[in-house]
Amino acid sequence: MKIHRYIATAMLLAAGATQLSGAAMAQSSSTRPIRLLLAYPPGAGNDTNARAVAAKMTDNMKQQVIVDNRPGANGIVATTVLARATPDGHTLMAIDVAHTANPALYDKIPYDTLKDFESIGMIARVPMILLVHPAQPFKSVRDLVTYAKANAGKLNYGSAGVGSAMYLVAELFKEAASIDVVQIAYKGGAPALIELAGGQLPMAFISLIAGMPMVQNGRARVLGVSSLQRAPGFPDLPTIAESGVPGFEFYLWQGIIGPAGLTRATVTRLNTELNSALSNADVKERMIQAGNELMGGTPKQADGFIRDEVARWKRIIKPEMRLSR
Repeated sequence: MKIHRYIATAMLLAAGATQLSGAAMAQSSSTRPIRLLLAYPPGAGNDTNARAVAAKMTDNMKQQVIVDNRPGANGIVATTVLARATPDGHTLMAIDVAHTANPALYDKIPYDTLKDFESIGMIARVPMILLVHPAQPFKSVRDLVTYAKANAGKLNYGSAGVGSAMYLVAELFKEAASIDVVQIAYKGGAPALIELAGGQLPMAFISLIAGMPMVQNGRARVLGVSSLQRAPGFPDLPTIAESGVPGFEFYLWQGIIGPAGLTRATVTRLNTELNSALSNADVKERMIQAGNELMGGTPKQADGFIRDEVARWKRIIKPEMRLSR
């Protein structure tokens, strides 16, 4: 699959980044702090990854990289700040799947997702898992799909709201499995999982690391993982793709972009520093323990990945699902 070739190539490139880091540093005469915008509050999974990378980039560059949390409007608040920033390499943003879904989700956003930004590189990705309450009769993805096809519109799934990863993966699942299940939106993922554990909600998608404790303590049953291959550390957990929905694949991912107009030298320097940070043993261990698969790679690879994601969500998100702002 294309994405697996991407990961293999990207990590080979990342492996050599440490050697290039010193040369890249010499190209930067500025010691002004770099602001790394993030569309999530402190403590979220994306925040943890961003801070790990920012801390190591600070050490390597001898230049502060400061995470600036700007939650709101499914990432549009932070992204608008980035689009208006001076393209001098001192304002960047850690983006995720919402960035690429927003052009399809909203009838109007104050920037062009593909023209107003420069791709720096990818950070990491982590799969999600499909959970059901233990009292539900579904023992497999096939069971759930069979039921949903025979009972269109009668099965609900929980999400953290339209545009959230929980929503996007469920809508992708609906399209791939040709079923009709109905969203119940909550004010965050935690309330949805509480309802699922209590039996009020039949199903939901959640990240692998966040959801497995619920499975292990008997509060939920896991039917499958959204990665195309079985997750390392959970070899007995089937993929959704092998369980009746061929080709199904979804990840929570994270990358870094800057405003359009950055010089090629600045993009190259920042990409080299990002890959160097991801190559650090402490950063790798910390992120892998949190369930992440490190990505890294070149700006061109990141740009291609982002464009592919934008195209995918334009195909999945139908006009009647669009939101007004």
